Amino acid sequence: MSRSHVLPPPIPDQGDIAPVFNTLRRLVHSMHAASRETERRLGVTGAQLFVLTQLRTTPSLSINALAERTMTHQSTVSVVVRRLVRRKLVKKVRAADDGRRVELTLTPAGTALLRKAPEVMQVRLARAIESLQLEDRHAL
Repeated sequence: MSRSHVLPPPIPDQGDIAPVFNTLRRLVHSMHAASRETERRLGVTGAQLFVLTQLRTTPSLSINALAERTMTHQSTVSVVVRRLVRRKLVKKVRAADDGRRVELTLTPAGTALLRKAPEVMQVRLARAIESLQLEDRHAL
């Protein structure tokens, strides 16, 4: 039998974990739906809008600092930034104090787009998680 036909082992006691899976599915679905709606309305993805929001909050971030703020890997945020630069929503500027470092800032077009944007789903999710008791956050 080839590997493609091998079934994964059954999940034990599905009754206890089914509600958790359903909640996670609803969360992922909501995030995808919000991202699709953002892209339809504004022409940027939810991830791109999240990056723009972080740059509005803290201008002149490096890629590494932006990755930390967005809680993503540097290579992931680099791809998002590259697309935003191409669309002229973000610009790269050499740091005044260190010419080797590149800082990211919003362009006037990026700022204008943010004026029309809804609150980012990631920010709403982070606020909801923050409102949980510490032990509940750890249980997640």
